Amino acid sequence: MLSAAHDILQRQEPQNSTAAASVTLAVDIQAGNSSNSSIYDCSPVTTGAVLLADILPTLAIKLLAPFMIHKVPYGFRVLVCVAMAAASFLLVSLSSAIWMSILGVVFASCSSGLGELSFLSLTVFFNRNVLEGWGSGTGGAGVAGSLLYSALIQAGLSPRITLLLMLVVPVAMLVSYFSLLLPESPVPQWSTRETEHSAEERRPLVDEPDGEEQDKATTEAAAVGPPTMAEKWQVVRGLLKFVFPLGLVYFAEYFINQGLMELLFFQDSSLSHADQYRWYQTLYQVGVLVSRSSLFCIKIRKLWTLSFLQVVNAVFLVFAVRYRFLPGAWLVFVIVLYEGLLGGAAYVNTFYFISKEVCNSERENWPA
Repeated sequence: MLSAAHDILQRQEPQNSTAAASVTLAVDIQAGNSSNSSIYDCSPVTTGAVLLADILPTLAIKLLAPFMIHKVPYGFRVLVCVAMAAASFLLVSLSSAIWMSILGVVFASCSSGLGELSFLSLTVFFNRNVLEGWGSGTGGAGVAGSLLYSALIQAGLSPRITLLLMLVVPVAMLVSYFSLLLPESPVPQWSTRETEHSAEERRPLVDEPDGEEQDKATTEAAAVGPPTMAEKWQVVRGLLKFVFPLGLVYFAEYFINQGLMELLFFQDSSLSHADQYRWYQTLYQVGVLVSRSSLFCIKIRKLWTLSFLQVVNAVFLVFAVRYRFLPGAWLVFVIVLYEGLLGGAAYVNTFYFISKEVCNSERENWPA
């Protein structure tokens, strides 16, 4: 959806413009600018609007979910994700007004947010090495979606047909979860009472070789009853040292991707404005894939370093947009690839060190 942001707004623009805007548009076309009289060639409704529709629902879900989502079985969550993803592709592809497109992006955001936290929490039911697969898989998904979308548009398909073809994604998710996924232990299902938290049923998620660590895990699991709200807040506070650096990385890169990339347009390029924007997004996802797949060879504990470098990227590109000193799109391609490397590294290392440092009693447990 973020790769399609420029196309979504560009397609709706003629249907939402006034007669006065049409006159301005005609003048702009003569001047070589397809959107407005600005040297930046940006849409009246910027790609940042699509970003907000894509991020805010996900953010709300992720803020509220830790306190209630454990009551909902994973199978039901996947069904909701599939339904929302399918609805998003249909709404955006068939929309006739900008609000319908934005609503479709909201559905995609809900599917993405619920899906990410659900599948990421599912990793506790497998060997810890699945985090490496998770990092590579999510990076690969970003590249696959962005690259496929860009390639199909470049091949001559319309954004509407391309988005309809993307309906294969929620179908694949449905089949893969219910037919291919084989957890090592039973995944929680609907329950009328929180028996899964009782002392008899709780056990460490990973067998520790060290006897002292086993005793510690047993002691932690001895507490009877589900964790209280105060205990949950205590866990959240302990995660802030991971959340803040990751949040800063994402703030900086989304500011770049949806706030600045639309403005980094080079008229002397062989690629159109929409093409440049799509390939910016694709190269960003390539960088994410590479760095999210790097966990087996390098681990970065100093997450604030990645945050600082990403903020430096954002500041540099702000000046590049303001003073337009970059010589061409090719240099932006390199910077965006580097940006993706930083973002992917921050993501996968954050969750790796969370998995290593959070004690067993604070993890989701399954019936013995």
